[in-house]
Amino acid sequence: MKLLVASALLLALALPTSAFRFILPTAIRPSTSLYIIGGAIRKMRENDAKKKMPMALPEESENEAPGLRVGARAWKWPPVYPYDRELFRRSDEEEIPPNPLAMATGEIQEDNQEQRAVESASKAKTFWETEEPETVLKADCVVNLEKHLKFYLKDGMDVLEFGASSNSYTSEIKFNSHVGIAPTNKYMSSNPSLTETINLDLNACTDDIGVDDFPETLYNKYDVVLISNTVDFLTSPKEVFKSAYRALKPGGMLMVPFSDRDMYKDVFEGQMTKMWRTMTDDQHMWVVGSFFEFSAGKGWDGLKGFDISPPKPENFIQEKLSNAGGIYVVQATKKEVTEIEEGKEEEGFESMLWLTPTLESRDKMLITPRLTRMYTSLPSSRSTILRNINLLPSVYSALVKMDSFAFPFNLQAQLAANLISEHGFTASEPQIEALEEGLGLQTPGETWTTVGTETAMLDPEEKVDLLTFIVPKFGVVSDTKMSDFAQGIKPTKEVLMEKGLLEADACLVGSELLARDFLSGEDVSKEDFGRWITEMSKSEATSILHARKSFKTKSEEELKTFVEEREERLKREVEEREQMMKQVEKAREERTMYFNEQTGKMEFIDGDKE
Repeated sequence: MKLLVASALLLALALPTSAFRFILPTAIRPSTSLYIIGGAIRKMRENDAKKKMPMALPEESENEAPGLRVGARAWKWPPVYPYDRELFRRSDEEEIPPNPLAMATGEIQEDNQEQRAVESASKAKTFWETEEPETVLKADCVVNLEKHLKFYLKDGMDVLEFGASSNSYTSEIKFNSHVGIAPTNKYMSSNPSLTETINLDLNACTDDIGVDDFPETLYNKYDVVLISNTVDFLTSPKEVFKSAYRALKPGGMLMVPFSDRDMYKDVFEGQMTKMWRTMTDDQHMWVVGSFFEFSAGKGWDGLKGFDISPPKPENFIQEKLSNAGGIYVVQATKKEVTEIEEGKEEEGFESMLWLTPTLESRDKMLITPRLTRMYTSLPSSRSTILRNINLLPSVYSALVKMDSFAFPFNLQAQLAANLISEHGFTASEPQIEALEEGLGLQTPGETWTTVGTETAMLDPEEKVDLLTFIVPKFGVVSDTKMSDFAQGIKPTKEVLMEKGLLEADACLVGSELLARDFLSGEDVSKEDFGRWITEMSKSEATSILHARKSFKTKSEEELKTFVEEREERLKREVEEREQMMKQVEKAREERTMYFNEQTGKMEFIDGDKE
């Protein structure tokens, strides 16, 4: 006992005065005003608790596995894909830092990003084929992931797994088929769950299309697609998610489990993308959700994020020093709309545009109501619109270059919708070249120079309409006729001004008559057209102008009404859902009676009295 007291005394003497207070008996301990770590711990725990608060309504947790963190209505996205390519580079592919010695001596330091990308891809291929270590999740994380998968995956399903390895965490489930995709069979061959394997490099992708060489035989085939512990290695995740979407049956589910960024960082850091190495786990949840949004947009339904991490130790110090890991899942189902149905035209067009490459979410949102209005109001154009909708990527390959010019997105959408509704538009090389010249993206030839000069007074909407008339004629009518059209705008305008039309009105009517009647009329010569315009009466010219302007006004009003009705409908649906949820929640909180099946009467709960 004396030895213990002496040791304690020596320890006390060895400590500074500020530390001595913490080993004194509680009864004689000085004021704790300097004991500030307790408040700091509480604050840190409160902040952590706020971060972990679920952004989901109680109703959204019904019929779902435990751990729902982000509900379907909580996600918010920017209008265009927000990530720079640099975020998806591996560590050996990132920009070379400046070399001070080279800068001091004036040496040129080359940084060939394309070459480094090729070299990085080659290193990655070698890594996965020859050095691939096994992905090892912590035991508690494995238990929770298996429970989560078992909640949704059932016997008899057809499952496709991207980035498959030796463990799919589905050993208790008997699938009808379970196909694994990975660059090598090194670990897939020892996975007892897999019934078939396919070797594909998931990082070999074509922008806005999907994984290269992805077999079409896998399309619309699977009940579930898994991308387990793989998203952190994907350099083109949006394209991988597009291929996953194509592989799912309507109503099928894509599930993307991923671990915290540090679980196997020491082994795989060289293969992880910059995004995964530098962002937090909370950010990763939203990033993965965004890959759903920007791969197929509204083609996904019920997007939800789960935090199924094992509970952390209660003690703050133990928590920070513990080896507990985090495990998360983001998932959604593929919508079942596959065609244009009467009364559901807008939803049908949305479905057709879900996987359309080149179009950003913003563009799809703008063009959908225009296509819907044209489809419903112009029955004669329906077959043309449905046939040409796959030409939108070609149109937007030109329009996307206009983002840096003063050409509003809504006008881009109107021009695209107009073009694909034109029977003669095929997105041929001459037509796309003409479109780019007409937009000023290429140096205009003589025809476009003349057209631009003579129609400069038209407003932007009128120029969009004129482009719609002209562009489909390129590659169809002769160069001579195109030149005659351009040269004919000025004299046609002058003739119409003599009939009493203002210059701007004469330009509008004259250019459109030339485009519609002269260019479209195979047997109409410039002499025929000139004679017709000359003999036209003042009342006829005025009537054409009024018809043109009334058509424009009516078209604008129809679109405005359509958009307003849609917004009102969506607002009403949101309000109805919120009201319903409030009523359900109120009923749960205030319910004091229940139906007693034994007595056949409504009775008060817990002895409540009337």
